[in-house]
Amino acid sequence: MKNTGIILLAAGNSTRMGSAKQLLLYQNKTLLERTIDTALEVFDTNQIILVLGAHHDDIAFSIRNKDIPTIVNKEWDSGMASSITSGLITLSARYPEMEKCFISVCDQPYLTSQVFLEMFQLYKTSGRGIVTAKYADTLGVPALFSKNYFEELMTITGEQGAKKIIQQHREDAETFGFEDGAIDIDTPSDYDNLKNKK
Repeated sequence: MKNTGIILLAAGNSTRMGSAKQLLLYQNKTLLERTIDTALEVFDTNQIILVLGAHHDDIAFSIRNKDIPTIVNKEWDSGMASSITSGLITLSARYPEMEKCFISVCDQPYLTSQVFLEMFQLYKTSGRGIVTAKYADTLGVPALFSKNYFEELMTITGEQGAKKIIQQHREDAETFGFEDGAIDIDTPSDYDNLKNKK
C-alpha cells in the first residue's frame, strides 16, 4: 500500500440503531474493532486516521489497546462530509507522501483486507483516478481516490459523502464488485439479521 492512506469513518450518531453501532459485537469483536484490525492487516499505523465524533469517549475507551491514530470531529453532527474533510486534512499533514487515499466506514462486517488489496491493484492497472466499490446497483465505499481529488473532497458539505465526487467524475472511476458491501448495519433489524446468518 505504498503512498496510500485510509480514513476510517466512525463519527456518526447511529440514530436509527438507537445505540453506538461502532460498539456492536459480531464474532467476538465490535464492528469498529473488526474494521481497525482489517485495516491494520495492510496499512501501517502512520497511513491510517480514525475519525470519531458521537459517543467518542466510550468508543475511544473501547479501542484503547489499538495502536491507531484517532481524531475527534467536533462537527460530526453536520454530516459525513465534515468527517471526511477533517480526516483528510489530518492524514495529509501526518503522511505528506500520501498520493492516494481510501475512504471507508465501520459498519460493513464483510469488509476484508483482500478488498483493499484488490482495489489497490485495480487502481494501478486501470489508470483511473478513482476506484469505487459497487454493490446493490450503487457505487460507494470503500473508495480509493488519487491526490487529484483531495481538494475536491474537502469541499463537500453536510450529508454528502464521497459518492458525490464519484458521480461527478464517473468517467475517471473504475468499479470493483463488492456485493457484500451492501450489508451494513444501520438498524436493530440489520444487526439481528447479521447475528442470525450462518
